[in-house]
Amino acid sequence: MKNFHSYSELMACVGQEVALTDWATITQEQVNLFAQATGDHQWIHVDPERAKAGPFGAPIAHGFLTLSLLPQFFAAAFAIVGARMGVNYGLNRVRFTSPVPVGSRLRARLVLQDAEALSPEGLQMTWLVTLEREGSDKPACVAEFLTRNYGAAP
Repeated sequence: MKNFHSYSELMACVGQEVALTDWATITQEQVNLFAQATGDHQWIHVDPERAKAGPFGAPIAHGFLTLSLLPQFFAAAFAIVGARMGVNYGLNRVRFTSPVPVGSRLRARLVLQDAEALSPEGLQMTWLVTLEREGSDKPACVAEFLTRNYGAAP
């Protein structure tokens, strides 16, 4: 994990890759719990036997499940020492560019595209996040993700 001790230290990384996370495995249990939480019980996600004969040859994670892993990846990648809190501010663009079969391993490549100070003690960041699937040459998801942090050391 990388630690930033000021907003200016983080702002100096604009245009650079800030982190490449460790791999995280997508399980059928995660997929089932996500289906239960969202009401999306489509068979390509929750019926492993039927999904084997489907277009992907296995059950796949929901696209929004894949996207919902962003906070987990960010928390594991870096910290802003002294920040009181961080919030998800939104998304400018998201594409689910390839399926994520259950059992796949994903990691996040985080590039800081932009950062701007917020008054009185905040920072808004625009991240290009590429979720890579192990063994695939095509990313699972590419997103422009906006985050805000408040109360970090100057």
